[in-house]
This record gives sequence, structure tokens and C-alpha cells, in this order.
Amino acid sequence: MQTIARSVLDAIGNTPIVELRKVTPAGSARILGKLEFANPTGSMKYRMTKAAIEGAEARDLLTPGATVVEYTAGTTGVSLALVCAVKGYHLEIVFSDAFSEEKRRMMEAFGARITDVTSERKKITESLIKAMIDTAAEISLRPQHWYRDQINNTDAVNGYRPLGEEIRAQTEGPVDAFVRAVGTAHASHGAAEALRAQRPGIRIVAVEPHESAVLSGSPTGSHQIEGVGIGFLPPLWNPELVDEIQSVARSMPRRWCAGWPLRKESLRAHRRAPMWWLPFAWRNGWGPVRRW
Repeated sequence: MQTIARSVLDAIGNTPIVELRKVTPAGSARILGKLEFANPTGSMKYRMTKAAIEGAEARDLLTPGATVVEYTAGTTGVSLALVCAVKGYHLEIVFSDAFSEEKRRMMEAFGARITDVTSERKKITESLIKAMIDTAAEISLRPQHWYRDQINNTDAVNGYRPLGEEIRAQTEGPVDAFVRAVGTAHASHGAAEALRAQRPGIRIVAVEPHESAVLSGSPTGSHQIEGVGIGFLPPLWNPELVDEIQSVARSMPRRWCAGWPLRKESLRAHRRAPMWWLPFAWRNGWGPVRRW
């Protein structure tokens, strides 16, 4: 029986996990989806924003009434805005017109102040992300401002270790592979560490945009898959924790968002960034998997 959460911050995690039965080809491995949209703010980013803020509090980097500064494609920003609102911190967000207007409205609804960096034709590129980072760093120099700096924040990975532990407990058996899209790489690394503690031989697969497959060694490029593919190697990226890297073209997430195949499984996804909310786990064999 679930207990009553003392606050929305205690409602994180323990999200459902479901088997995807209707979209997997015959003879494939068993594929499970972790429904991270069941977290407050509708994404897994709530895990790492809470962990990062609490890590800063533990080291006395945040004082009451302080201002948190962050650059974001929006999903992290929405979760961070909620955490800051509950804890009483102000929030300065660096955002861009390359990302969805829905995320902007949600961040503002939670009280965030937004500074925009204009993109080139709404494309997500290395230069855009670095310009956002530079802008956030400049804002953070103001008095009583703390720079969360998500791609360099070592506390963030701690928020994702429970994700791996939940998958391990919910599957009640060995998981053969874990698949996760990469932005900062915190989720892939944190969940992988927890899963490997139980099954050292688990296969960890990282996913990135085909148009900017820098993890695979390809040149940086522009794409329109929000929340993944920052255009350069994340500073905390550890290739030793990943067994395989796959790239996906822009058409794949668009097909998911258009209703196939999620409609077949009666699952929902954000129209611009579905891959945040469905980390996948394979069980009972590393079998053939359809390329969408």
C-alpha cells in the first residue's frame, strides 16, 4: 500500500514498468518500458534535479532565497522549476526558440525567469548549446546566484541510480540490456551502475541523433530531437560504462509522437521528446530488435 507523500518532492520514482507486446517483432527479446512520465512534471529529469539541489544544500552552496541558474532544452528546466518553487529558491533559466513553447509556459508557470538565446532556424546545434552555457555562466556571476551547470554536475547521476534499482526490483529477474538516449549521459551512467551491481554482464546501449552522432565519432550537426545530442561529448561522458552506441534519424521519434507505435500500446509521449520518458530494458535474451 502506498503512503501519503509529505510533499511533491517525495512523489519521485517508483514509476510503472510495462511490457511492450504489440510493437515488437516476432522472436525478438522481451522489451519493457519504464513509464517516467508518471513522475511529477512528467519526466525522469525530476530525479536528477532534486538530487542536484539537495547535493548543493548539503555542501551549503545554496542559502534560503538564493537563485539557481541553469541552461536547458526545457525538460530539465520544468523539473528544476518545480523543485525550486517547493524549496523557495528563485530560478533563472537560459532557453531557446529551438525548443517547444509548451516547456517555456510550464517553466514560467512554476515561477522561472527565462533568458532566450536565438537559434539558427530552430536547429539544435553545438554552437547553440555552448552559447546557452556561456549565457548561464555569465548570469550565475550575480550575487546569491548558484550555477547548477547540468552537464558538469556530479550530483545529478546520483538521482538516476534509483532508476536502475527500480528496474531491477520490478523485473524480478535479470535484465539483459538497458537502452537510453543520451543528453548529459547522467541517466545512462547512473542507471547502468545500479543495474550492473546485480548483473555485471548487462549490455548498456546509448542512443543519439543520427544527424549529430558525436558519441559514435561522427561530425557534429544540427537536429530537432529535443533533450538529446548536445553536439559535443558531454564532459562527464564515460564510454567505459557503455557497450554500444546507436543513432536514430529524426523520422523515428516523429513516428512515435504521431501515434505509432505508442498508440498501439496505449501509452502517451511528449510530441517533441518521447525518448526521455521511455527508458527500455530487454529481458530474456539479446535478440533482434526492429529499427524504427
